[in-house]
Amino acid sequence: MQRLILMRHAEAERAAGSGRDRDRALSARGRVDATAMGRALAARGWRPDLALVSPAARTRQTWDLLHDAFGDVQIHDDEALFNGGADTLRGLVEEAGEEAGCLMVVAHNPGVHVLAMEYLISSAASPPVLDRMSGGFPPGAAAVFGVDASGRLALEAHLLPRDLGSE
Repeated sequence: MQRLILMRHAEAERAAGSGRDRDRALSARGRVDATAMGRALAARGWRPDLALVSPAARTRQTWDLLHDAFGDVQIHDDEALFNGGADTLRGLVEEAGEEAGCLMVVAHNPGVHVLAMEYLISSAASPPVLDRMSGGFPPGAAAVFGVDASGRLALEAHLLPRDLGSE
C-alpha cells in the first residue's frame, strides 16, 4: 500500500424510520459533501483501488457518491467496520494493505478519528497538524496518508467538507 485514505461517512439524518442506527440515511447536506469529497480526492489523483466500507446505510450511501468520481474500485464490506474501534480498523487496514496501492476506509467515529490520531502520533506529526486533527473529525472528513517503503504513514492532507468550496 502506498496510500491510505481514512474517511468518516458524510452527515446523516438524526434517526431512521426503523429506529436502528445502522439504517440512518445521509442528509441532503451529506449527499452534497460526499459528492464534493469524491471530486476533491479524484482531482488530486487520490483514487482507491480497494475500499473497505461499513455496511451501515450512511457509509454505503457515502461510498456510492464517492464512487462516481473514482470509477472502478473493488469494495469489501465487513461488519466489523460498523462502529469499529481504532484497533479493529487498524487490523482491517493491515489485512487489506497487501491488496491495494491506494486503500480507502469509509467508516465511523470515534474509530476513524482515533486511528488517524494514532497514525499522526506514530509518525511524529508536527504540533499544528496534531492540533488541527485533534479538533475533531467531522462527518465527511478525510485524512490522506502516504505510506513509505518501511510502512510508515505521513499525513498528506486532512480534507474537511466545509473547506472544499465548489470542488
